[in-house]
Amino acid sequence: MTGTPVDREWVYALEDGRTVVEWGEGTLQDIMTGDFLPKGEFGHELLNHELENLRVAGYIEDFDSRKVYLRPLPERKRTMLD
Repeated sequence: MTGTPVDREWVYALEDGRTVVEWGEGTLQDIMTGDFLPKGEFGHELLNHELENLRVAGYIEDFDSRKVYLRPLPERKRTMLD
């Protein structure tokens, strides 16, 4: 499989309907827009048909029972040290 593998529980829907990946320490990224979100209320784990819709639409590469394989997402901007 191609794409960046992440544990399936790290990819979920927020209450407002956005689909995000949680990178840890409360860092959420919208997988459709690539935007980083300051926070969001957990909505629900994604069901197979929701993941399949994301795959067909091109937002994820693939998924299985344990992993979601993400397409490339923008990296978070970091401040450079002088």
